[in-house]
Amino acid sequence: MRDINLKATEHFEAVARLGTVTKAATELGVSPSAVSQQIRALEEQFGVRLFRREKRRLVLTLDGDRLFQTTTQAFGALRNARDAISRQRDMRGLTLRVSPSFGVRWLGPRIAGFAAENEDWNIRVDATPDFSSFETETVDLDLRYGLGHWPGLAVDPLMRDYVLPMCSPDYLARFSDPVADLSKARLIDSAKALYRWDTWLATQRLSLPEVIYPFRFDRSSMSIEMARQGGGVTLDSATLCLGELERGELVPFAPKLPVMVFPAYWFVAPQRHLTRRIVRRFHDWIGAEATGHETRVRAFLSDTCHFVEASPEEMPR
Repeated sequence: MRDINLKATEHFEAVARLGTVTKAATELGVSPSAVSQQIRALEEQFGVRLFRREKRRLVLTLDGDRLFQTTTQAFGALRNARDAISRQRDMRGLTLRVSPSFGVRWLGPRIAGFAAENEDWNIRVDATPDFSSFETETVDLDLRYGLGHWPGLAVDPLMRDYVLPMCSPDYLARFSDPVADLSKARLIDSAKALYRWDTWLATQRLSLPEVIYPFRFDRSSMSIEMARQGGGVTLDSATLCLGELERGELVPFAPKLPVMVFPAYWFVAPQRHLTRRIVRRFHDWIGAEATGHETRVRAFLSDTCHFVEASPEEMPR
């Protein structure tokens, strides 16, 4: 390769591809005379004519056409590689999918911190209950709510959930004995939660004459907001509403009953995605954030409540 004049070859390929010295010079950002000089140098190196002039047109000779077929493929591949690298540089991005309530209530207030530490990257977050199909979708990772059973993927636990009945202080004031008066309370059902009222009642060995849900939502964020506004009692995640608990906008409905604890939030991705630098950064960042948050949740609840680890047999499949 040392005896090939790459600069002259580049000029030759541009002339052969574009058809004129002038167009080649414009593309290369040089003068037409500079292009002509490089073509003559290449012809002298090979000892053959590469072009012949026909009626003010440059036509490839047989030797010129043979050289062009090789060089245009080589330079085309180089241009494609350059463009791909340029697009990758200009479109550095992290795309993740997250469960809606977890995304809005937990990730949303924190993601700006990660973005500030990674200013050169574009971040896209899709809040949807649908898990990613990593083989057919362009998604780097999922933050999933579930039991952690996703074969074929790298699955790392982020946080445990802390589930208990909660309501507003004004609503709680209506009951002298919340446990005994539970049948009189308006129950708010989070329809897609892992741990729901029927499971919780059975675990606590409590029975109600009839379990009625005046309010049922498919998002924990809506159930929590209804309880905060005094609409009833929600059995939901202290992990998602620590702020309301710390501000006193929500309180445990029956502190003498245990808080149910179980792994519920997961970092999920194909193993190959973990080789991406930005994915590893996000993995480490969110792991630290989750650890700190769970510590706060547990510390806050431990003042008034006790904890019971929910067994796998109690969880729905």
